[in-house]
Amino acid sequence: MTDDTTNTTEPQSDRSQGRKHVNPGRRSFLLGAGSGIAATALAATAASAARSAPHSTTPAAQVLPAVPFHGANQAGVYRPAAQQRSACFASFRVLSANQAELKALLQTLTAQGATLAAGVKTDAPVRADDLPAIAGGPPSNSGVLGDDVPADSFTMTVGLSNTIFSNPAWGLSAKKPRGLTEMTVFPNDSPDPAWTGGDLLLQLCADSADTIHYALREITKATRGQLALTWKLNGFHSAPRPVGTPRNLFGYRDGIVNPAQDENRVWITKDSGQPDWAVGGTFMVVRVIRMLVEFWDRVGLGEQDGMIGRHRANGAPLGQTKETDAPDYANDPDGQNVPLDAHIRMANPRTTATDASRLLRRGYNYDLGVDLNGNMQAGLIFTCFQQNIQEQFEATQLRLVDEPMTDYVEPFGGGYFIALPGVPAAGSGFLGEGLFT
Repeated sequence: MTDDTTNTTEPQSDRSQGRKHVNPGRRSFLLGAGSGIAATALAATAASAARSAPHSTTPAAQVLPAVPFHGANQAGVYRPAAQQRSACFASFRVLSANQAELKALLQTLTAQGATLAAGVKTDAPVRADDLPAIAGGPPSNSGVLGDDVPADSFTMTVGLSNTIFSNPAWGLSAKKPRGLTEMTVFPNDSPDPAWTGGDLLLQLCADSADTIHYALREITKATRGQLALTWKLNGFHSAPRPVGTPRNLFGYRDGIVNPAQDENRVWITKDSGQPDWAVGGTFMVVRVIRMLVEFWDRVGLGEQDGMIGRHRANGAPLGQTKETDAPDYANDPDGQNVPLDAHIRMANPRTTATDASRLLRRGYNYDLGVDLNGNMQAGLIFTCFQQNIQEQFEATQLRLVDEPMTDYVEPFGGGYFIALPGVPAAGSGFLGEGLFT
């Protein structure tokens, strides 16, 4: 759960309460199951009146910088360096009837993403004679963020699934990237169709939950009739406690090791064997993983540390003192410090043969309330980016099959996507433009 080079969890296998029973020692749970961004003149008038009212004593929200939307790659993969606190993973069915409509959809998404990333200042006064013409229409701004829309470190990452390339209506079969398939179901997984797949995925990230809510509403409003939301899940990224890497819902520091951006592991390159249009993109894997926190809380701390391979208190590998220390497997061949079946050891054995399977991850915690048994439905939205799904994510995941943590986690949703290349500069094109040339 703590090593960024791999998936942090593996599934739980008991399926009582109507689920298939595999191992009597395993625990059981039920799964729960083109509008503008700027405010209208009418909203600006209301804002002017609000400015004349007595000032609130509530402190203003922190103003956070904009993350540039444009670049060779989509910003939400590596930027910003400090992962935003809030996220939404929203999966859609694409309703475009033909390739031209699909192209228009991606153009709309590009415009929305660029505007939301920059933020909008709406402080212009309204002339009185403008009001009658607009008084009967809905505001173009929901008002969730007030009259001014802050940048709030917002990023939008757009991913396409294999279904985009298999639908004959869109005529893109010849453009399909190699290795983009339906999500593989691994041993112990419990896939739920309600939380799996989709044609197009949006990963929306910002430092405030209301910014994410606002952005999703703006995007769905602008794409009404083009996209149908099939599932969505909000996530949160905790502050470091007390310092260092943030913790997951098992209490362990999660995300300690990640490849640097200049390592040739994440971005699709010209020599990667993929179509030319995909250069600058990356493959995105999303796995929604329930963490059986009630059962985990009954396990001794020493056993927890052994399953993870790190000290919960400071994140250091067992036998080391700091979270940034590399585990010394060469001098621990029998697993006296880090057990041979510890998560971090199975996920990243740190051998020459397994080095190529390292990947970039940006995970988020989630909380969906309670299930029918009154147990918490909480866990991890595991997200990773890589050049090759089979050689990186799947190779890592296969090493983790039947690890001890499978008693306490249960993957049930997500999918495989290709995150599109970026748009180099304003006015230079749109996300996915290479698909249509």
